Amino acid sequence: MNAPPSVSAARSAVDDFSLTVAAQQAVALWGPNGAGKTTAIKCLLGLLRYAGTIRIDGLDARRNGRAARRRIGYVPQEIALYPDMTAAETARFFARLRGAPASQAHSILAQVGLDDQAAKPVGALSGGMKQRLALGLALLGDPPVLILDEPTSNLDRAARDHFLHLLAQVKAAGKTILYTSHRLEEIELLADEAVVMESGRVRSSVPAMRWRRRSACGAPSSCTSPPSRSTRRCKSCTRAATRPAATGAACWSRCAPTPRRSLSACWAAPPSQWSISNWSKP
Repeated sequence: MNAPPSVSAARSAVDDFSLTVAAQQAVALWGPNGAGKTTAIKCLLGLLRYAGTIRIDGLDARRNGRAARRRIGYVPQEIALYPDMTAAETARFFARLRGAPASQAHSILAQVGLDDQAAKPVGALSGGMKQRLALGLALLGDPPVLILDEPTSNLDRAARDHFLHLLAQVKAAGKTILYTSHRLEEIELLADEAVVMESGRVRSSVPAMRWRRRSACGAPSSCTSPPSRSTRRCKSCTRAATRPAATGAACWSRCAPTPRRSLSACWAAPPSQWSISNWSKP
């Protein structure tokens, strides 16, 4: 799937993008801001022109766009809902738009834990509640595919944990999920595969087990960049898959790009090489 060049410059925002998400699997598009994650999502939704082929549940998204999009539930990063409508009215409104039974509006609110907030105006809901409402709206009509764009970027820790718990339940119920994120914990919790994007291209694809092995070093989970000289060595490095072999070198719990090593190069390295030796020292 290739994104079209912009008007101002003959450059594609996403280029040479190829991705397959198996049924009932969860795939994460992971990468920094500007990597092309949201652009790829917008092409899938038919919001941007593209060169190439997109198939959703077997349907060509260009030839059968409406039917293909009916198989998608979408949760955007920024939610735009009518603030004066109640949660129940909003659910019934979207149920009509999607051709879903009106009775499903109440059950979907219960599924996302908002049945006791049904009479409250959307504008009075907390950020976490609004995001859960958006998830419920995306599930109306029971689409087989769920697409989410940075769904927890504006949530606090408690709301994020609650939302991820709901997503895990949705996945367990058999949905196929594609989501974008720059949070490693979200990928470790949900993804069966992580697709690393950088500068509009897919740099590597990492199965979940291999991904989790790479973040198994004992340093704090907040460590997302090479430590300073004084704290370069991890507190512990006990997993065989990540421990440098008798070299005395330190290891890092997470990868981050440096001027001489790209993000994708880090994750592309085999687990046995995932240590400080992967990086140019500051």
